[in-house]
Amino acid sequence: MAVAIHGSAWCFASDTISANSVISGGRTVVSRGGNFELGFFSPAGNRNRSYYVGIWYKKAVSQCTPVWVANRAAPVSDPASSQFAVAADGNLVLFNEAGKLVWSSNVISSAASSNGSTVAVIMDTGNLVLRREDGEFLWHSSEHPTDTWLPGVHLGLNKITGDVQALVSWKSSGDPAPGLFTMGIDPNGTSQYFTNWNGTLTFWSSGEWNGNIFAGIPEMTSHDKYDFEFVSDANASYFTYSLQDPTAISRLVLDVSGQVRNLMWVPSADEWMIVWTEPHKLCDVYAVCGAFGICNEKSEPFCSCPAGFCPSSVGDWELGDHSHGCRRNNPSRCYGSANSSVDGNDDGDAFLLAPGISLQRNPSLAQASSAHDCRLACLRNCDCTAYSYGSRCAIWYGDLLNLQRRVDDTAGMGDLYLRLSAMDVPSRGRKRRIVLVSIAAVVASILALSVIVSVLVRMFRRRQRSIGFMQAASEGGNLVAFDYSYVKKATKNFSEKLGGGSFGSVYKGTLPRSVVAIAVKKLEGLLCMGEKQFRNEVRTIGVIQHVNLVRLRGFSSRGGERLLVYDYMPNGSLDKALFGGAAAPALNWRVRFQIALGAARGLQYLHEGCRDCIIHCDIKPENILLDEGLVPKVADFGMAKLVGREFSRVLTTVRGTIGYLAPEWISGVPITAKADVYSYGMVLMEIISGRRNARCWAADEEGRLSEYFPLVAARKVSKGEALVGLLDERLNGDADEQELDRACRVACWCVQDEEARRPTMEQVVQVLEGVMTVDVPPIPASLHALSEDASFVSMHTIAYIL
Repeated sequence: MAVAIHGSAWCFASDTISANSVISGGRTVVSRGGNFELGFFSPAGNRNRSYYVGIWYKKAVSQCTPVWVANRAAPVSDPASSQFAVAADGNLVLFNEAGKLVWSSNVISSAASSNGSTVAVIMDTGNLVLRREDGEFLWHSSEHPTDTWLPGVHLGLNKITGDVQALVSWKSSGDPAPGLFTMGIDPNGTSQYFTNWNGTLTFWSSGEWNGNIFAGIPEMTSHDKYDFEFVSDANASYFTYSLQDPTAISRLVLDVSGQVRNLMWVPSADEWMIVWTEPHKLCDVYAVCGAFGICNEKSEPFCSCPAGFCPSSVGDWELGDHSHGCRRNNPSRCYGSANSSVDGNDDGDAFLLAPGISLQRNPSLAQASSAHDCRLACLRNCDCTAYSYGSRCAIWYGDLLNLQRRVDDTAGMGDLYLRLSAMDVPSRGRKRRIVLVSIAAVVASILALSVIVSVLVRMFRRRQRSIGFMQAASEGGNLVAFDYSYVKKATKNFSEKLGGGSFGSVYKGTLPRSVVAIAVKKLEGLLCMGEKQFRNEVRTIGVIQHVNLVRLRGFSSRGGERLLVYDYMPNGSLDKALFGGAAAPALNWRVRFQIALGAARGLQYLHEGCRDCIIHCDIKPENILLDEGLVPKVADFGMAKLVGREFSRVLTTVRGTIGYLAPEWISGVPITAKADVYSYGMVLMEIISGRRNARCWAADEEGRLSEYFPLVAARKVSKGEALVGLLDERLNGDADEQELDRACRVACWCVQDEEARRPTMEQVVQVLEGVMTVDVPPIPASLHALSEDASFVSMHTIAYIL
């Protein structure tokens, strides 16, 4: 069963999209076998917080790996108000937050006039199909691939319709918009595949199919894990591949670099392994580093800019999009042939040697008898950007593409000189050297002074951060973004682990130069969440303050690491106090009742006191913490919002006992705040009994389960029997009878199967406070079935045990 939450409080768990179901916000559909999931996502590194409808691996692959994107060229900004649905005309459509149609499957009109209704189904192959309910298929996402080629998919040409299935690279790792590279079958009818740059220039070919492999990919013969097939008939020409091991996971991707990569998922290493690449050398990809960019496969990153140049777009460069290449630090100042800096004039252009760079192919040749004349020939033409003089004068015009770092000193005809603004080229004149020496001395002095000032500023800032950190933790200041290294130092490199929750591990820390204790949670399951999105979501949670909610003091983020800084709760979590055995002190009834009431007030605030209703989705004793005065603090609220669609995975950490999840989690209907009410009812029963609800799980002689505590409590309450027998035996019957009666009644109302029968948390608080009375609750249908037939336990267990 798949449950997903992403920025919303309701869930969807089906493989089908019908006219009555809309994908919006965090709702997703999951293939029947759980291999693939479809919904809204935002790629890691996306700077604009754009969202797309896509398909990604659901199970087995821990990394967020999209394999298909619908609206790759038309992102939406708010998935909660955008809709991906089956329209009345039979098309799959996507409307953005403004209600504008931004993507459609464009099914032919005959589908719209059909009598049967249309549905979309996500298959375990990663294919999204649109079909009529009578079984007729109308559209396949596999016939409209993006950058990924999955096993079983046909990549080729439909000779009847003329449609071509080709791969198109992403623009960058954070932007799925169509990039510069495409790969598809030869449109002239041969069996080979080409990779093109900018839709025009072909720089790689697979070679012809020889019946077993493509001639240009000899390594295909060494991969016995695959079965290959090329088909060419009157209807189509296409290539497809399959895996001999059905449990293996493989994909072929046209990377943002333009390189075709065959990858295999390696579970033991928890990463993708490259099986083969084409072209073999990354630097053989046409214009892989853009204009004036230098490719070097032995460096990381593999693209760099020559002296006097810098990346044209630093942000795109960091995300792997080098298509914009490099630009001059200062623009060329060429205004005509009179512009020359050969004689030391600083007002024009000059040339700088780019050592170790292979020369460009197909240069223009100029008449020149010396390097000086070759230099002048280039300088007189403003379109000339570089020259080289060896046995002849070679000059180049316009942007230089495919520059590569030489592997030896013999490559090329000579040294390459790039045209720059004269101010970026050191002069050889004596006066210039004197001026430069003087300037260097001044600069050195300034730098020395700058270093001293920088050290002082860093010391001051570090002290201010320390003060700010301590104030935030001890005085309740605003939410603070802390340096990762500072939090790491505060926790002594995360050495003292307090426990492992559903959403990550928690470590104790002490602020440097203070005695203030903190608890730091290292989050897990944020594979798809970008830095900006994480910070925005955390700030939303950070403004929530209530005496019965754990206070979030700050956060930290570095790379894939996400940390949350909380107040440290010296008495730990409620489960340790209730179920810790002899080592844990027995909480008296007065304390227990106040814990129950405080936790209810905290949930009430989340549901009704915040600007937007926040559904906790994981209420259990482990997420109720106790401060030094045993005041309860609900923890991990808002985590479903942070963890997003990975929430279903982290919930599976609850194993082996009756859980706290409401039945609607299992049935797949939308989740509301009443799911928290159900979980609270289960926790309240454990507060009363002092033991896990499922500690006793035995059937009597007639096959009825009589020792399951929620069932025992529901029976006693419904029959009006004395409730003192439900108390934790460590209390020796010492409890306020009226408070015990109210607590038992409201707990039984909270765990009703139908959410409409459950009270709100406001009503729960009012009942516990004694300002509202409630009738005797009925025994929930599921518990009643348990009381009649122990064989029902298998069905009931499915609904609660993960």
